[in-house]
Amino acid sequence: MTLDFSVVTDAWYSLLMGVLGTLFLAASGMVIAMVVGVLGVVVLRAQMRIPSLLINAFVEIIRNTPFLVQIFFIFFALPLAGIRLNPTMTAVIALGLNGGAYAIEIIRGGVESVPQGQTEAGLALGLHKGEVFRLIVLTPALRAIYPSLTSQFILLTLTTAICTSISAYELTSVGQRIEAETFRSFEVYFTLTGIYLVISLMTMWLLAAIGRWAFSYPQR
Repeated sequence: MTLDFSVVTDAWYSLLMGVLGTLFLAASGMVIAMVVGVLGVVVLRAQMRIPSLLINAFVEIIRNTPFLVQIFFIFFALPLAGIRLNPTMTAVIALGLNGGAYAIEIIRGGVESVPQGQTEAGLALGLHKGEVFRLIVLTPALRAIYPSLTSQFILLTLTTAICTSISAYELTSVGQRIEAETFRSFEVYFTLTGIYLVISLMTMWLLAAIGRWAFSYPQR
């Protein structure tokens, strides 16, 4: 067997566009996941019975079913409800909901680790409940759980590869097209492996830098 990586280098522009597609899916999914995670915890802390049951049911369903099944369900179920989205937007929604379920559990654990006395102190100082949650509860909780969220978001970035199953435009779908045209499976998937590794390391570095900037204590 003779290796020929020219099929990969010749398709560098397509691979670059695939990388951008993957980064778009990952970034969009992360944003939605954070919004879902924070709102979910707010609802749970409000201790409203029916909404809390719905949030807990959502978390259990997402955590105990494969992502592939979830994205297929959204892709084929939404049109039955009269909602038609392209594969890319369907992938973004699926990634956001999947990441959001895990974010709810991570953020809830961080919030529950904040001593109740801090909340009571904030209320005693005359702060509004929303201000107490945002400034005294959520911010310290996010600082504590940020490494866990970072790991979850890196996993979410790699999960974008599954979105090729509904023809969403991302790196794996580009690789599959190149492989189908050239029949050079080893060269294509060896290259994709390296690219995903670089994406993961860069994402890890970027999120770590954001964490140092956003959650560092003031220097005295």
